[in-house]
Amino acid sequence: MAVLDYGSGNLHSATRALAAAGADVVLTADPELCRDADGLVVPGVGAFAACMAGLSAVGGREIVAQRLADGRPLLGICVGHQVLFDLGVEHGAQAIGLGLFPGVVEELVATPLPHMGWNTVEAAPGSRMFAGVESARFYFVHSYGVHPGPDWPADALASFSEHGGDRFLAAVERGIVWSTQFHPEKSGEAGARLLRNWIATLGETA
Repeated sequence: MAVLDYGSGNLHSATRALAAAGADVVLTADPELCRDADGLVVPGVGAFAACMAGLSAVGGREIVAQRLADGRPLLGICVGHQVLFDLGVEHGAQAIGLGLFPGVVEELVATPLPHMGWNTVEAAPGSRMFAGVESARFYFVHSYGVHPGPDWPADALASFSEHGGDRFLAAVERGIVWSTQFHPEKSGEAGARLLRNWIATLGETA
């Protein structure tokens, strides 16, 4: 398994958490390793545009596209989840995302911001991601999120959380692509269980 090294701040914590969850994991920007690994994790913290710039610098868009074409699984975390969407809007500036899911990443309509701390997730019916941790709390640090619209694909399982009265997308499962707005690597045993749930699928879908 590979964690895509493109300069984001939570690369090492994600790598350690995956190793603790039982994965044989390497932190790398090598395109061939990232394309061919049984699973690829795209973490991310900070600004949407900065993360997209970092991904572009290491050929991340092409790596992700090739993995999808080859049917190889992907897990996005926090801003690594956000960049899977069409567009990010921060402080009036727009940045094009990877476009795996329809939607715009925008500031939450909630106070206080950032949304920082532990929160429950309303898991989608049939979710494999949340198997065994359906009632658990996960650790969030973000001010931006996605509110799915009427064009949300029927084959994408959407799980939600709420902060300050704003209900936003907390996680997505769509075939070989999983993603979380929260940080499973900072979510204790619940996060470790979620990572193990993902790792367990790799042999099925890779």
